[in-house]
Amino acid sequence: MKTTYGRVSRYGLVAFASSLDQIGPFGKTVEDLARSLSVIAGHDALDSTSAKEPVPDFASELCAEMPALRLGVPKEYFPAGLDPEIRESLKDVLRLFETMGAKVEEVSLPHTEYCIPTYYILATAEASSNLARFDGVRYGYRSTAAQDLGEMYRRTRSEGFGAEVKRRIMLGTYVLSSGYYEAYYLKAQKVRTLLHRDFEEAFKKVDLLVTPTTPSTAFKFDEKTEDPLQMYLSDIFTATINLVGIPALSLPCGVARNGLPVGAQLIGPAFAEGRLLAAAAALESALKFRERHRPKALDV
Repeated sequence: MKTTYGRVSRYGLVAFASSLDQIGPFGKTVEDLARSLSVIAGHDALDSTSAKEPVPDFASELCAEMPALRLGVPKEYFPAGLDPEIRESLKDVLRLFETMGAKVEEVSLPHTEYCIPTYYILATAEASSNLARFDGVRYGYRSTAAQDLGEMYRRTRSEGFGAEVKRRIMLGTYVLSSGYYEAYYLKAQKVRTLLHRDFEEAFKKVDLLVTPTTPSTAFKFDEKTEDPLQMYLSDIFTATINLVGIPALSLPCGVARNGLPVGAQLIGPAFAEGRLLAAAAALESALKFRERHRPKALDV
């Protein structure tokens, strides 16, 4: 689960992209999420972005019957290239919601196609700034082979960061550099505002959005490291949530023929975690996913 930006304090977090980092719990069940969130949420004076919003007992708001909801299906999240098995699993989810009394309608988030470039411009820019502190001086990894300060900086950052982290630092430094700031970073901030407005308009019509979590099932380890763009495109349905700062959660809703789970993503307006968890709990109960896909006991 991703919580609303500011719902959970970021104090103590190793910052990646400060305006995008959303802290939330993982759990085996929706109830796990609800109980965990009730503990970790709340205002923190040590985090200037922490929201002064009341924290309800989220677990007590869960019930077997789902409240009557209007659910939106963003048409941009079901492109022609979406894995057919994922499409079918999401159709099953929507049919289940309708049997529980929900009204389902199509909505539009017209700037979705700009999500990935916008996210990776802003995320890498903020990462290049945040990760500058990892230079081996005050904390973190420090190279022991350096002979002077300059070499210590170079060796520490060369040895301590992996290839993907270095790639993001370089991209971020580039988009923040003189002559490129307005062309990339500033324009990305403007598109971020448009994305935010898309969701505001959608939530005037519906209570929650239902989308796939990813366009395909999980790829093999290291399968796409040689093609970072393809790897980044896997975030197309989830990265927008961080750009807009609203809550969302993913739960398994089916299994593809390759044996890997398919995820359904529920998205809510800011600080609507209770509504989100209640709908997810009702879906979880209706799906009975864990009961249907529990591993068989082994004879010992």
